[in-house]
Amino acid sequence: MRKIIECVPNFSEGREESTLMALARAIESVPNVTLLGREADIDHHRSVFTMAGEPEAVLEAAIRVVGEAAARIDLTRHRGEHLRLGAADVLPFVPVRGVSLTECVELAWRAGEAIWQRFGVPVYFYEAAAKSPDRVRLEDVRRGQFEGLLQELKAGSGRVPDIGAGQLHPTAGAVIVGARKFLIAYNINLATDRLEIAKAIAKKIRTSSGGLPHVKAMGMMLHSRGLAQVSMNLTDFEQTPVHEVFAAVEREAAAYGVSVAGSELIGFIPRHAVEMGFRAALKFEQFTSGSVLENALDAKLES
Repeated sequence: MRKIIECVPNFSEGREESTLMALARAIESVPNVTLLGREADIDHHRSVFTMAGEPEAVLEAAIRVVGEAAARIDLTRHRGEHLRLGAADVLPFVPVRGVSLTECVELAWRAGEAIWQRFGVPVYFYEAAAKSPDRVRLEDVRRGQFEGLLQELKAGSGRVPDIGAGQLHPTAGAVIVGARKFLIAYNINLATDRLEIAKAIAKKIRTSSGGLPHVKAMGMMLHSRGLAQVSMNLTDFEQTPVHEVFAAVEREAAAYGVSVAGSELIGFIPRHAVEMGFRAALKFEQFTSGSVLENALDAKLES
C-alpha cells in the first residue's frame, strides 16, 4: 500500500494574492506532492493550504513553504481576526493511508529541526508531537499571540520554543508543528452583527466550557460581511458529528432570536463525516458506507 500523509499549514495571510501564489508554488515545487486546495479569508487574514502525498515529499514541501512564509509575511504589520503566533502559524502532519500517527510525530520533529536550521524560525511542538504536557493543546501554545509571547520571552518567561534560540523570530514569530488525527475546520455564520452572541454560543458549545466533546470554538466578526461567526475545530467527528454541531449552534442562536446565515468548511471533510450527516438528515433506517455506489465499487476493486 502506498503511504500517504496530509499536511495542512495555516498562514497569517489572507489578502495578498501574490503571497498566496508564492506559497502554492513552494509546495508544488516538490515532486510527488499534490496541493489539494487552499482557502483564504480577508477578515481572519489567514489562509489554509491542504497538501498530500508520500511522507518524505510532503515533509520537504512543508519545510519549503514555511521558509517562503517567513520571507514574505511580517507579523509586525499583520492584523486580523484569527489568533496567530507565526507567519506560518500551524503545521500539522496527518496520517491518511499506510502511515501511523507515531510516524507523523517523527516527521513533525524532523520538520521542526529543519525549519530552524534552514530559516532561523523557532518551533513549538503540539498535539501528538508535543514535548511536554502543557503544550499538547494548540490554544495553550498560542496564548498571548505573537505580540504577547514576544514580550513574555524578552522578560524571561519559561515559555521558550522547543527548538530555537529562546526567542521568537522578529517578523515571522514561531511555527507550531504537530501531528494529529483528521480535524474538520468548520464555521457557522450567524445572521447578526452582534459579536457577543457568537462568543456566547462558542462558549456554550466548546468542550473546555463543558459543552460538546471534541469541539473547539470561538466567536469572531466577519467585518466584510457584517456577520458574527462561530469558528470551530472538530477534533473527533465520529464522536461529535458535524450535523450535531450545526444543530447545537442553530438551537443556541434561536434562543437569541438569530438564524444561521450559512456554514463553511475550511479545507476538506472525510467521506464518512458526509455519510453520517446524510444518514441523519434523511433518517435512513438502513444505510451503511457500502450503500454509496463509489464506496461499493472501491471495495470490489480493492478485493
